Amino acid sequence: MSTTASEPTHSSKPGLEEVPPPGKWHETFRRITQGNAIISVLAVLLALIVGGIMIAFTDEDVQAASAYFFARPMDTIAAVWDAVSGAYIALFQGAIYNFNAPTFERAIKPITETLTFATPLIAAGLGVALAFRIGMFNIGGRGQMLMASAAAGWVAFSLDLPWGIHMVVALIAGLIAGALWAGIAGLLKARTGAHEVIVTIMLNYIAFYLISWMLRTPGLLQAPGSSNPKTPAMKDTAVFPDLLGPSYNLHFGFILVIGATVLVWWILSRSSLGFQFRAVGENPNAARVAGIKVSSMYVYGMLISGALIGLAGVNQVLGTVTTGFSADIDAGIGFDAITVALLGRSTPWGTFAAGILFGAFKAGGYSMQAAEQIPVEIVTVVQALIVLFIAAPPLVRTIFFLPSPERDRRKREKARQKQLKAQARAEGGAA
Repeated sequence: MSTTASEPTHSSKPGLEEVPPPGKWHETFRRITQGNAIISVLAVLLALIVGGIMIAFTDEDVQAASAYFFARPMDTIAAVWDAVSGAYIALFQGAIYNFNAPTFERAIKPITETLTFATPLIAAGLGVALAFRIGMFNIGGRGQMLMASAAAGWVAFSLDLPWGIHMVVALIAGLIAGALWAGIAGLLKARTGAHEVIVTIMLNYIAFYLISWMLRTPGLLQAPGSSNPKTPAMKDTAVFPDLLGPSYNLHFGFILVIGATVLVWWILSRSSLGFQFRAVGENPNAARVAGIKVSSMYVYGMLISGALIGLAGVNQVLGTVTTGFSADIDAGIGFDAITVALLGRSTPWGTFAAGILFGAFKAGGYSMQAAEQIPVEIVTVVQALIVLFIAAPPLVRTIFFLPSPERDRRKREKARQKQLKAQARAEGGAA
């Protein structure tokens, strides 16, 4: 039974009392506490808390003060505070803004390093997130990055083209290589039902050993006259230009990933292709009944996903490692992208923000290690903990005493059933 704002909250029929609708602020609070965004934020907070505990346990001053904790407990508390606050302040100054820098140009360099580290993470994360929305798990980021790096790198160091055109050709070559390598998994799933996780893992190995062989073979990727498994340097006409000058590492690739984020948002939210992607991801059987070619969506989705991950490989070759690259050019970004996509809840702008966060961890981790002698592996542990907490929303809700969506849903359903029973009794009494 529905009510309007002008109707009373009590029914005119005897014995029937309607449940009043929740207030505006109550509904807003419910949406915030039961949404996905709050879980991501609290997962990061929990990971930082656990990371702080690890920093305190591994700090020498804390260990020394804890030896006489019962005699002078404040010494241990002060040592813990100094260790944890010093580490996270160093993390902030290495990733966002250095307050101790002599000039403003030097002070803002940390944020540019964060954006530089975040650039390939965002691109690869978008590729993984897009695959997630189609119901596919693209775990082949490493292989797709390697193939894209090889294609873009070969064009960059072997061809002689004018400035600008050379960069565009190398970029397109990398995107196509990444798309085709991922498209193999999409085609096999569409035609044979092969699971994309197994296929992409195997393609990672194939790509790695194929690129390793090409780096050791003269005339392919190996630098002429060199016995090292490394390519020649990229030609200046193909390298991404700097955005803020030679004093900073931030390059044109960051503009490209902003455009890629907008493109993925438009595809998923505004295009018919994106609607079909989401329909297949929600229920492929229902999508097939509705007339959507599910097999085609798998192929198209993996092609676009591979191109986005390929953009990460191109960024590595043309924007970061321009002096030549080896088989470790992916730098683990293909697997970090899975974490970025999970933290971003497989949404374009969420993935963009998550990529910047993880870029800050990478940039600030080295500063934290240098300033406070904190093992940089602590940052890796924090990243892993973020994934752990995101994968366990009930744990996060229990720790922070947040209401459970399922419990709230059952409560509303129980109230509705009670209302219907009361209505039935009232109608029976009137009869």
